[in-house]
Amino acid sequence: MLVLRLLNVVAPAYFLCISLVTFVLQIFLFIPSMFRDPSTTPLFSPALLHGALFLFLSANALGNYILVIQSSPEDLGKGLNLGKGAEVVADWLDGSRSPGSALPSTHFCRLCARVTQRHDHHCFFTGNCIGTGNMRNFIMFCLYTSLACLDSLVAGMAYISAALSMSFENPLAFLTLLPHSISQFFSGALLSSEMFVILMLYLWLGIGLACAGFCCHQMLLVLRGQTRYQVRKGMVVRARPWRENLQEVFGKRWLLGLLMPVLNVGSDNRRQKEK
Repeated sequence: MLVLRLLNVVAPAYFLCISLVTFVLQIFLFIPSMFRDPSTTPLFSPALLHGALFLFLSANALGNYILVIQSSPEDLGKGLNLGKGAEVVADWLDGSRSPGSALPSTHFCRLCARVTQRHDHHCFFTGNCIGTGNMRNFIMFCLYTSLACLDSLVAGMAYISAALSMSFENPLAFLTLLPHSISQFFSGALLSSEMFVILMLYLWLGIGLACAGFCCHQMLLVLRGQTRYQVRKGMVVRARPWRENLQEVFGKRWLLGLLMPVLNVGSDNRRQKEK
Protein backbone atom coordinates (compact mmCIF):
# COMPACT_ATOMS: atom_id res chain seq x y z
CA MET A 1 0.00 0.00 0.00
CA LEU A 2 2.89 2.37 0.76
CA VAL A 3 4.34 1.73 -2.70
CA LEU A 4 0.99 2.46 -4.33
CA ARG A 5 0.57 5.70 -2.41
CA LEU A 6 4.09 6.74 -3.42
CA LEU A 7 3.33 5.88 -7.04
CA ASN A 8 0.12 7.91 -6.78
CA VAL A 9 2.27 10.99 -6.04
CA VAL A 10 5.27 10.32 -8.29
CA ALA A 11 3.35 9.37 -11.46
CA PRO A 12 1.52 12.74 -11.89
CA ALA A 13 4.77 14.62 -11.27
CA TYR A 14 6.51 12.42 -13.85
CA PHE A 15 3.79 13.09 -16.42
CA LEU A 16 3.91 16.85 -15.87
CA CYS A 17 7.70 16.80 -16.16
CA ILE A 18 7.54 14.92 -19.48
CA SER A 19 4.89 17.35 -20.72
CA LEU A 20 7.06 20.35 -19.82
CA VAL A 21 10.12 18.86 -21.54
CA THR A 22 8.07 18.08 -24.65
CA PHE A 23 6.70 21.63 -24.77
CA VAL A 24 10.18 23.16 -24.43
CA LEU A 25 11.66 20.93 -27.13
CA GLN A 26 8.83 21.65 -29.54
CA ILE A 27 8.73 25.43 -29.04
CA PHE A 28 12.45 26.17 -28.71
CA LEU A 29 14.07 23.43 -30.81
CA PHE A 30 11.86 21.59 -33.30
CA ILE A 31 9.64 24.41 -34.57
CA PRO A 32 12.49 26.99 -34.93
CA SER A 33 14.52 24.42 -36.89
CA MET A 34 11.69 24.23 -39.46
CA PHE A 35 12.08 27.93 -40.39
CA ARG A 36 14.61 28.35 -43.16
CA ASP A 37 14.21 32.13 -43.41
CA PRO A 38 11.82 33.61 -40.81
CA SER A 39 11.65 36.95 -42.63
CA THR A 40 10.17 35.35 -45.76
CA THR A 41 7.98 32.75 -44.02
CA PRO A 42 4.42 32.73 -45.42
CA LEU A 43 1.44 32.84 -43.10
CA PHE A 44 0.45 29.21 -43.67
CA SER A 45 3.92 27.70 -43.70
CA PRO A 46 4.40 24.09 -42.52
CA ALA A 47 6.28 25.33 -39.45
CA LEU A 48 3.46 27.62 -38.32
CA LEU A 49 0.83 24.97 -39.05
CA HIS A 50 2.81 22.42 -37.07
CA GLY A 51 3.14 24.84 -34.17
CA ALA A 52 -0.59 25.55 -34.17
CA LEU A 53 -1.37 21.82 -34.30
CA PHE A 54 0.96 21.05 -31.41
CA LEU A 55 -0.52 23.84 -29.28
CA PHE A 56 -4.04 22.57 -30.05
CA LEU A 57 -3.16 19.00 -29.06
CA SER A 58 -1.27 20.10 -25.95
CA ALA A 59 -4.08 22.40 -24.78
CA ASN A 60 -6.66 19.63 -25.11
CA ALA A 61 -4.44 17.04 -23.41
CA LEU A 62 -3.63 19.35 -20.49
CA GLY A 63 -7.20 20.67 -20.24
CA ASN A 64 -8.72 17.21 -20.06
CA TYR A 65 -6.00 16.16 -17.62
CA ILE A 66 -7.05 18.97 -15.27
CA LEU A 67 -10.74 18.10 -15.69
CA VAL A 68 -10.05 14.44 -14.86
CA ILE A 69 -8.54 15.56 -11.57
CA GLN A 70 -11.21 18.15 -10.77
CA SER A 71 -14.24 16.10 -11.89
CA SER A 72 -13.83 13.29 -9.41
CA PRO A 73 -16.50 10.57 -9.27
CA GLU A 74 -19.13 11.32 -6.66
CA ASP A 75 -18.30 9.96 -3.22
CA LEU A 76 -21.31 7.86 -2.25
CA GLY A 77 -20.04 7.49 1.28
CA LYS A 78 -20.36 11.18 2.19
CA GLY A 79 -24.05 10.99 3.00
CA LEU A 80 -23.81 7.67 4.78
CA ASN A 81 -22.71 6.85 8.30
CA LEU A 82 -19.77 4.61 7.48
CA GLY A 83 -18.11 5.03 10.83
CA LYS A 84 -14.39 4.94 11.48
CA GLY A 85 -13.97 1.29 12.26
CA ALA A 86 -12.22 -1.03 9.86
CA GLU A 87 -15.07 -3.53 10.15
CA VAL A 88 -17.46 -0.99 8.60
CA VAL A 89 -15.17 -0.05 5.76
CA ALA A 90 -14.48 -3.74 5.10
CA ASP A 91 -18.02 -4.07 3.72
CA TRP A 92 -16.94 -1.90 0.82
CA LEU A 93 -13.64 -3.56 0.00
CA ASP A 94 -15.04 -6.28 -2.25
CA GLY A 95 -16.80 -3.61 -4.31
CA SER A 96 -20.11 -5.44 -4.43
CA ARG A 97 -21.86 -4.34 -1.23
CA SER A 98 -23.02 -1.08 0.23
CA PRO A 99 -24.83 -0.20 3.47
CA GLY A 100 -28.52 -0.74 2.98
CA SER A 101 -28.59 -1.43 -0.74
CA ALA A 102 -26.35 -2.88 -3.43
CA LEU A 103 -25.35 -0.36 -6.06
CA PRO A 104 -24.01 -1.50 -9.44
CA SER A 105 -20.23 -1.35 -9.80
CA THR A 106 -19.76 0.20 -6.36
CA HIS A 107 -16.18 0.16 -5.16
CA PHE A 108 -14.19 1.55 -2.25
CA CYS A 109 -10.80 2.87 -3.38
CA ARG A 110 -8.20 2.69 -0.63
CA LEU A 111 -5.97 5.26 -2.32
CA CYS A 112 -8.74 7.86 -2.75
CA ALA A 113 -10.62 6.79 0.42
CA ARG A 114 -13.96 7.24 -1.33
CA VAL A 115 -16.85 5.04 -2.43
CA THR A 116 -17.93 5.54 -6.03
CA GLN A 117 -20.57 4.10 -8.30
CA ARG A 118 -19.69 3.11 -11.88
CA HIS A 119 -16.07 2.80 -10.77
CA ASP A 120 -13.74 1.96 -13.66
CA HIS A 121 -10.18 2.04 -12.31
CA HIS A 122 -7.71 4.17 -10.38
CA CYS A 123 -5.39 6.15 -12.68
CA PHE A 124 -1.98 6.74 -11.10
CA PHE A 125 -0.95 9.34 -13.69
CA THR A 126 -3.82 11.56 -12.56
CA GLY A 127 -3.84 10.37 -8.95
CA ASN A 128 -7.61 9.97 -9.15
CA CYS A 129 -10.32 7.39 -9.69
CA ILE A 130 -11.98 7.19 -13.10
CA GLY A 131 -15.75 6.88 -13.09
CA THR A 132 -18.94 8.48 -14.31
CA GLY A 133 -17.93 12.06 -13.62
CA ASN A 134 -14.65 12.06 -15.55
CA MET A 135 -14.77 9.11 -17.97
CA ARG A 136 -15.12 11.24 -21.09
CA ASN A 137 -12.31 13.57 -20.02
CA PHE A 138 -10.08 10.55 -19.37
CA ILE A 139 -10.72 9.17 -22.86
CA MET A 140 -10.06 12.58 -24.42
CA PHE A 141 -6.91 12.93 -22.31
CA CYS A 142 -5.59 9.59 -23.60
CA LEU A 143 -6.53 10.47 -27.19
CA TYR A 144 -4.87 13.88 -27.28
CA THR A 145 -1.83 12.70 -25.32
CA SER A 146 -1.23 9.95 -27.88
CA LEU A 147 -1.65 12.45 -30.75
CA ALA A 148 0.69 14.96 -29.08
CA CYS A 149 3.31 12.24 -28.60
CA LEU A 150 2.95 11.20 -32.24
CA ASP A 151 3.34 14.82 -33.34
CA SER A 152 6.44 15.21 -31.17
CA LEU A 153 7.83 11.93 -32.48
CA VAL A 154 7.51 13.04 -36.12
CA ALA A 155 9.00 16.46 -35.37
CA GLY A 156 11.85 14.91 -33.40
CA MET A 157 12.65 12.45 -36.18
CA ALA A 158 12.73 15.34 -38.67
CA TYR A 159 15.11 17.25 -36.39
CA ILE A 160 17.43 14.26 -35.91
CA SER A 161 17.32 13.48 -39.61
CA ALA A 162 18.54 17.01 -40.42
CA ALA A 163 21.04 17.21 -37.55
CA LEU A 164 22.69 13.84 -38.20
CA SER A 165 22.11 13.78 -41.99
CA MET A 166 20.35 10.43 -41.82
CA SER A 167 17.18 9.01 -43.37
CA PHE A 168 14.33 7.10 -41.74
CA GLU A 169 13.00 5.63 -44.98
CA ASN A 170 14.21 2.22 -43.83
CA PRO A 171 12.07 1.05 -40.85
CA LEU A 172 15.16 -0.56 -39.30
CA ALA A 173 16.80 2.86 -39.06
CA PHE A 174 14.63 3.80 -36.08
CA LEU A 175 15.26 0.47 -34.34
CA THR A 176 19.04 0.75 -34.71
CA LEU A 177 19.14 4.48 -33.89
CA LEU A 178 19.44 4.08 -30.13
CA PRO A 179 22.35 1.58 -29.98
CA HIS A 180 24.31 3.50 -32.62
CA SER A 181 23.63 6.79 -30.84
CA ILE A 182 24.86 5.41 -27.51
CA SER A 183 28.14 4.29 -29.04
CA GLN A 184 28.59 7.65 -30.80
CA PHE A 185 27.72 9.57 -27.64
CA PHE A 186 30.38 7.86 -25.53
CA SER A 187 32.93 8.27 -28.33
CA GLY A 188 32.26 12.02 -28.40
CA ALA A 189 30.76 12.11 -31.91
CA LEU A 190 27.25 12.98 -30.69
CA LEU A 191 26.15 16.03 -28.72
CA SER A 192 24.32 15.61 -25.42
CA SER A 193 21.32 17.60 -26.73
CA GLU A 194 20.99 15.29 -29.73
CA MET A 195 21.30 12.22 -27.51
CA PHE A 196 18.59 13.61 -25.24
CA VAL A 197 16.24 14.12 -28.19
CA ILE A 198 16.87 10.54 -29.34
CA LEU A 199 15.96 9.21 -25.89
CA MET A 200 12.81 11.33 -25.94
CA LEU A 201 11.83 9.79 -29.30
CA TYR A 202 11.52 6.36 -27.73
CA LEU A 203 9.77 7.80 -24.69
CA TRP A 204 7.20 9.54 -26.90
CA LEU A 205 6.69 6.31 -28.83
CA GLY A 206 6.06 4.32 -25.64
CA ILE A 207 3.72 6.88 -24.06
CA GLY A 208 1.85 7.39 -27.34
CA LEU A 209 1.25 3.69 -27.88
CA ALA A 210 0.21 3.19 -24.24
CA CYS A 211 -2.28 6.08 -24.33
CA ALA A 212 -3.65 4.93 -27.70
CA GLY A 213 -4.15 1.43 -26.28
CA PHE A 214 -5.91 2.82 -23.19
CA CYS A 215 -8.15 4.96 -25.39
CA CYS A 216 -9.14 2.10 -27.72
CA HIS A 217 -9.75 -0.31 -24.84
CA GLN A 218 -11.82 2.25 -22.95
CA MET A 219 -13.91 3.06 -26.02
CA LEU A 220 -14.62 -0.64 -26.51
CA LEU A 221 -15.86 -0.91 -22.93
CA VAL A 222 -17.99 2.22 -23.36
CA LEU A 223 -19.64 0.77 -26.47
CA ARG A 224 -20.47 -2.35 -24.46
CA GLY A 225 -21.73 -0.32 -21.52
CA GLN A 226 -19.14 -1.85 -19.18
CA THR A 227 -16.33 -0.68 -16.95
CA ARG A 228 -13.00 -2.33 -16.25
CA TYR A 229 -14.10 -3.03 -12.72
CA GLN A 230 -17.20 -4.86 -13.94
CA VAL A 231 -15.14 -6.94 -16.36
CA ARG A 232 -12.59 -7.77 -13.67
CA LYS A 233 -15.32 -8.84 -11.21
CA GLY A 234 -17.35 -10.71 -13.85
CA MET A 235 -20.44 -8.56 -13.35
CA VAL A 236 -23.29 -8.94 -15.82
CA VAL A 237 -24.57 -5.66 -17.28
CA ARG A 238 -27.88 -4.96 -18.97
CA ALA A 239 -27.59 -5.01 -22.75
CA ARG A 240 -28.35 -1.64 -24.33
CA PRO A 241 -27.82 -0.10 -27.78
CA TRP A 242 -24.30 1.18 -28.26
CA ARG A 243 -25.58 4.66 -29.05
CA GLU A 244 -27.15 4.95 -25.61
CA ASN A 245 -23.89 3.83 -24.03
CA LEU A 246 -21.97 6.47 -25.96
CA GLN A 247 -24.45 9.22 -25.06
CA GLU A 248 -24.28 8.24 -21.41
CA VAL A 249 -20.53 8.90 -21.37
CA PHE A 250 -20.04 11.63 -23.98
CA GLY A 251 -23.39 13.44 -23.67
CA LYS A 252 -25.29 15.21 -26.42
CA ARG A 253 -22.58 17.81 -27.00
CA TRP A 254 -19.97 15.18 -27.84
CA LEU A 255 -18.59 17.17 -30.79
CA LEU A 256 -17.73 20.08 -28.48
CA GLY A 257 -15.75 17.69 -26.29
CA LEU A 258 -13.65 16.67 -29.29
CA LEU A 259 -12.61 20.23 -30.03
CA MET A 260 -12.06 21.65 -26.54
CA PRO A 261 -11.91 20.44 -22.92
CA VAL A 262 -15.39 20.55 -21.38
CA LEU A 263 -17.00 18.89 -18.40
CA ASN A 264 -18.73 15.54 -18.72
CA VAL A 265 -22.29 16.25 -19.87
CA GLY A 266 -23.48 12.67 -19.42
CA SER A 267 -23.11 12.76 -15.65
CA ASP A 268 -25.07 16.01 -15.46
CA ASN A 269 -27.96 14.49 -17.40
CA ARG A 270 -28.02 11.48 -15.13
CA ARG A 271 -28.12 13.58 -11.98
CA GLN A 272 -31.01 15.59 -13.32
CA LYS A 273 -32.95 12.42 -14.09
CA GLU A 274 -32.30 11.07 -10.62
CA LYS A 275 -33.61 14.29 -9.08
